[in-house]
Amino acid sequence: SAVVFPKKIATEQQSLMLVKRLLAVAVSCITYLRGIFPESAYGTRYMDDVCVKILREDKNCPGSTQLVKWMLGCYDALQKKYLRQIVLAVYTQQEDPQTVTECYHFKFKYTHNGPLLDFSSKDKKSDSTITCADTKKASILLIRKIYVLMQNLSPLPNDVCLTMKLLYYDEVTPPDYQPPGFKEAKYGGMMFNEEPMYLNVGEVPTPFHMLKLKITTEKQRMENVDKNILKQGETAEPLQVCGVSGDDPEEESQDMNEDPVLDNEVEDKNHLNISEAQ
Repeated sequence: SAVVFPKKIATEQQSLMLVKRLLAVAVSCITYLRGIFPESAYGTRYMDDVCVKILREDKNCPGSTQLVKWMLGCYDALQKKYLRQIVLAVYTQQEDPQTVTECYHFKFKYTHNGPLLDFSSKDKKSDSTITCADTKKASILLIRKIYVLMQNLSPLPNDVCLTMKLLYYDEVTPPDYQPPGFKEAKYGGMMFNEEPMYLNVGEVPTPFHMLKLKITTEKQRMENVDKNILKQGETAEPLQVCGVSGDDPEEESQDMNEDPVLDNEVEDKNHLNISEAQ
């Protein structure tokens, strides 16, 4: 159905439903605009007045069916408030899923009221000031920015594979928890063959959740991106692939270094439970 924005987000369930839909729209737009699946793997929907492509199960495209199943696993972890981050990564050598060419990081925060989808603003608004209009505006801006960015990045190679890793809030997640479609990750890290570039896309707050999206891609693909489409504070910066820091809010300024999945040289002591699917 159409991605309808509720007139108010008064309950955690309403917020969760919106976050799930936004995640589905974002992942669908990314895979569609990067040419990962054929046209038949998508249906057309409207999000307010923005036309979006939504991934669907297509018997002629096993890959899209698989990704839909992974998304259902993400929803399970999101609903339980375990999910901290989804990393959707693109790699080119089937035997080497640890060496990636592009990846998308979806980070989630949960307020005392509920889950939050966080895309990258540094505004520390109290959750009581977040209105439905704020959420709607941020959601549409995020999807539009994905569209513009995806169309400006140079194309991916013809043959690519996808992997998805899930990172959890370990203090609340049972050590043996694995959502449907996922298994315990053998290796937490990923690395790039070429020099990577890091880009904050944006964030969407609700009174219950925060969703944040970042993209890391090889530097040469970024050369076509018009810097004017990036707002101040969201410029591309070189990715630090050496440090791993914890999830301490005080370390928010070191945001670039907090993703243990980007470095397989460092044992990540802070996050023991990482799931993966390929």
